[in-house]
Amino acid sequence: MRKIAVLNQKGGVGKTTTVVNTAAALAGMGSRVVVVDLDPQSHLTIHLGLEPQAIGAGSYEVLTKEAKFEEEIMLVRPNLWLLPANINLVGAESELVSVVGRETILREAVETVEDKFDYLMIDCPPSLGLLTLNALAAAEEVLIPLQPHFLALQGFGKLLQTIDLVNKRINPGLKVRGILLCMFESRASLPKEVRADIENFLENARGTNCAWAQARILPTFIRRNIKLAEAPSYGQTIFEYERNCHGAEDYLKVAESIHNQFQPVQQLDTQPDTVEAEEPSTIESVQEQDIPAPADVTQGPDTGAEHDLDQPPIEIRTIPQPDTEAPSPELTQTTPPDPEQNQPG
Repeated sequence: MRKIAVLNQKGGVGKTTTVVNTAAALAGMGSRVVVVDLDPQSHLTIHLGLEPQAIGAGSYEVLTKEAKFEEEIMLVRPNLWLLPANINLVGAESELVSVVGRETILREAVETVEDKFDYLMIDCPPSLGLLTLNALAAAEEVLIPLQPHFLALQGFGKLLQTIDLVNKRINPGLKVRGILLCMFESRASLPKEVRADIENFLENARGTNCAWAQARILPTFIRRNIKLAEAPSYGQTIFEYERNCHGAEDYLKVAESIHNQFQPVQQLDTQPDTVEAEEPSTIESVQEQDIPAPADVTQGPDTGAEHDLDQPPIEIRTIPQPDTEAPSPELTQTTPPDPEQNQPG
């Protein structure tokens, strides 16, 4: 079982969207996938059509050892299982502060399903606390969704240092496999400049002992797409909501790249911003099959969703920080006109 933590301490960069749609694509390819919601906001749970407060158990009970992992996961789509979350997860960090081995609770919990799934994907909270530490201790690969903006890079070095620290002290097998550029605008110059800086940074890490020494940017990116923002409100994956949109095409390529160990599916520079109307969809219909659930798996609600998916990982070092001695640009303040002042004729 490949265990992937999707992590970025900055919120709103596409972590949950990446977990949901990549997992759905992998499940549509025939892989058995389990996703774990470790965010107290429960966005992953909501995105998959479940009401967090209506769920009696989930990741909180697993972390507090009140329940077993295999007893709490729910079959929410064909080949796709979920360990849900709710607001109770907020108290997990304070409750576990005095527990010995609190950083490895999740790792011990998932060991019972190692031979029952092909992929484990963890949606981490937008922080570097105990919940994220549990995810990093349980995972073998880290995928970092990142917006190609200057400010998005500022916490990048701190994130990599945390991963490297976990690699050296808790989980020697943990490696940063790659970076997924989200909300990418290929016509703008800034995203391309940021991408080039990251590639140069990763290249400089080659041959070192850091946790990101083999990382690289995924050979595809996620274009801005309103359908990706609309799908969660319907509790659907992008393939259920609009399988012919850019978001579905991009996440299908991400899943293919991960499934093929990050071999290029389509070159980044040649990925189009638009799709011709007559262009056939690359997503083929996959017939739903009766997949037997693992032992002691709780059956989730029947969403009635049909999946039309095509058949189907990544390396980092510290981003240089800006020169603090460089003079800041002067800002000019514009005074708005007085609305009561007489306007010229």
